[in-house]
Amino acid sequence: MEETLQKTCLHDRHVALGALMSPFGGFDMPIQYAGITEEHNAVRGNVGVFDVSHMGEVRVKGPQACEFVNHIFTNDVTGAPDGQIFYGMMCHENGGVVDDLLVYKVNDEEYFLVINASNIAKDVAWIFKNAEGYDITVTDESPLYGEVAIQGPKAEETVEKVLGIPVEDIVFYTFRIFDLDGEKVIVSRTGYTGEDGFEIYGSHDFTRKVWDKLMEAGVQPCGLGCRDTLRFEVGLPLYGDELADDITPLEASLSIFVKLDKPEFIGKEALAAQKAEGVKRRIVGIELEGNAIPRHGYPVEVNGEKVGEITTGYRSISTGKSVAMAMIDKPYDKLGTEVEVRIRKKTFPAKVVKKRFYEKNYKK
Repeated sequence: MEETLQKTCLHDRHVALGALMSPFGGFDMPIQYAGITEEHNAVRGNVGVFDVSHMGEVRVKGPQACEFVNHIFTNDVTGAPDGQIFYGMMCHENGGVVDDLLVYKVNDEEYFLVINASNIAKDVAWIFKNAEGYDITVTDESPLYGEVAIQGPKAEETVEKVLGIPVEDIVFYTFRIFDLDGEKVIVSRTGYTGEDGFEIYGSHDFTRKVWDKLMEAGVQPCGLGCRDTLRFEVGLPLYGDELADDITPLEASLSIFVKLDKPEFIGKEALAAQKAEGVKRRIVGIELEGNAIPRHGYPVEVNGEKVGEITTGYRSISTGKSVAMAMIDKPYDKLGTEVEVRIRKKTFPAKVVKKRFYEKNYKK
């Protein structure tokens, strides 16, 4: 039996625009409109808008909300100002990643968690299970929200002029709640593209109005195809590729988001032990000679022996180079190490490089 794909509140807009649609995380999502390269370049050089209404949202409220969020989250939300956003992971006891997520601090007794579409059911069940015994209420608000991401160097100008929302004072990794059209709308400034950008969370009706205004103003609609090429170029992970149930944040080279000095969180013991012993493998960047394109799952070899595999690979649109992120065994993870990538029956020379292939351009 085929799974029934869910549709976002903007699905009919994508179809009307002639988008190439494809399943992603249980949703029927737009992969591209004008083309991945054109959309990618719009975000790098101007502005583009993504439908990210497939993302999940979970609200945690109550006297022990801060304590609970710290218990399930690798980053530390203690003492943060209201309106702050944190990136981090939820981990299993063994240190593997349940999901990576954003935590929005509304106040000491209310947090808004943004999770990946493909993990909503798993995450929600895991959060509810671990909430037992805490004086909190947990609500899955995923069905209530639509979300658009407006990304690129002209994002701020576009949100202010086209949508009339004053966002200049929202600094990177913070959010504000606005009263717009009789509802409370969340506007944040994070981005998953390496460019400046905003996320707008509102009701389905509000989200449709925002999308229509942006289309009328000629803003480039962007699909998940270029969302992947953009995040990849600046070294940002995708759950299922660089993070998974069997990949820890330390192996994903994301230890900066794991606060081992806070009292406790699920997976802390395993991660502390792994840090003390040193990881046996980790995510690195790889640059190939020539034009061959590395893809997810292709083996990485040294002297004919497999030492890792590609997690994400592309011909980088912004740099023109064939590059990849790969999970590589020690000691072959050192910068400058020469390796080979096997593409079907041939191998292609490559070397280990930094996994940020393109410099981020966030507004400071």
